[in-house]
Amino acid sequence: MVAVTGLSGLFELVSSKADGGIVRSLEDKSTKFVSNRIHSFSHLESIEIYTTSENVNLSDIFNAMKNSGTKTPDANNASALKEYFQKVYPNMDFERVYSSDMKKMVKWFEILEKNNIEVKLSEVNEEESAGEAIAEKKTATAKAAAAPKAAPVKSAPAKKVNAPRKMA
Repeated sequence: MVAVTGLSGLFELVSSKADGGIVRSLEDKSTKFVSNRIHSFSHLESIEIYTTSENVNLSDIFNAMKNSGTKTPDANNASALKEYFQKVYPNMDFERVYSSDMKKMVKWFEILEKNNIEVKLSEVNEEESAGEAIAEKKTATAKAAAAPKAAPVKSAPAKKVNAPRKMA
């Protein structure tokens, strides 16, 4: 699941290409190509929300919203949004999380609920992450060894510009 800058709603990333991606809207199920020259993609798992202590992942907020049993407020009512999130997630930093952010969270939560999609963090244990770090280091070393080496550049002798001509 991704959010795309400049486009409202949430999307499923169907395929990625070097110059963008093909996405399917979760709202109307339309599929289209989105250029990464114009838009940026944000995976929901990578979005964090400011709190009074450490930042939390968006999935934690969605879980709190789901477990609260409280009906989501009208997304266009800023004061109702703030009251709702003060009840659902009181540790949220309301000075840095704007009402537009809360509005997006409510809309995205409703889209996910409508489509029966649960956002979870992918859990990686320490052994896997250490193994991935070693594999990435080996890949970087192999790429560096395979990269073409630059030949030393010799400087050309200085040219005389507008030198006086000898008359014979």
